[in-house]
This record gives sequence, structure tokens and C-alpha cells, in this order.
Amino acid sequence: MQSDIPKVWYKQFWPWFLIIVPLTSMVLSFTMMNLAFTGEDSMVIDDYYKEGRAINLKIKKLEQAKILNISTKTQVFSDYVEVIFISGEPENGEALTLDFFHSTQKFKDFSVTLFRDANGVYRAPLTGDVLGKWQLSLHPFNENWKIQKVVSLPQTNPFDLNP
Repeated sequence: MQSDIPKVWYKQFWPWFLIIVPLTSMVLSFTMMNLAFTGEDSMVIDDYYKEGRAINLKIKKLEQAKILNISTKTQVFSDYVEVIFISGEPENGEALTLDFFHSTQKFKDFSVTLFRDANGVYRAPLTGDVLGKWQLSLHPFNENWKIQKVVSLPQTNPFDLNP
């Protein structure tokens, strides 16, 4: 004799399949909400007015570099960086700052101080990894002028860093 008694619902496949789909989407959505609320976006600007004023100052510094006719050849090696002035070299031989700004990861940003040697070449040691796309910004300590360029490193040949 064969019995037509159906299996209990929790021993069948389809009820569990239908329960797992919304349950999985709920877990994933709560995880995404947690990441959205607790994670910090370093690319977001809080105060656009201050940012706009800073852009105007930045433009003035770039224009000042053009007026001074500053032109350099820059080369980044694995352990140091060197800058050779073609024109517009600072007369007093003051130290310069070269900022490395990573395109997407703010925590990788760093600065080096370049000192002039007896041959007139500005050099500084590098301690970190400089592979990838960087925005380089060269300026003196008084920040009268600034020149910048976006480069992909490493490069085997020197590149121009001009206003």
C-alpha cells in the first residue's frame, strides 16, 4: 500500500530556496548600509566656498611661476628624485618641496624636501613606493609660486615640470 501523504514543508527544496533569496538580499543590504554609514569618503568636499577660494590662490601661484619663467627637468628614481632647473631657478638656493598626490588613495600622499647640491641639482630621498598615477606639485617654502603635473611613474626618462 502506497501512502499519498506529502512530505512536511521544511523537508522540501522550494520553500527553502524561496526563503534564502530575500534573506540573502537583506543581509547584503544591511552590510552595504553599514559600509556606507561607517566608511569615510576622502574624496568628498565639505565646504565648496573654501575650496573655491583655494582654487583662486592656486591659479595665482601657477601664474606667478609663468611670470618667473620656471622650467625644470624632473626624474624620479626608485630611491630618490632630482629636479634640474632649465630656467627660473631660485637665486638663493632655498630648499623646495615636492608633493606627491595619489590620484585615488589619499593615504598614499607624501612630500619630500629637495635640497640643492654643489652642481645646482635639487635632490631628495624617496622612502615609499611611487608606482602609479601621481600629481606632482613643486613649490618653495614661502609658496610664492607652484608648478604641477600629472605623471604615471615609473618613467625611465626625465620629464618636464613646467607651469
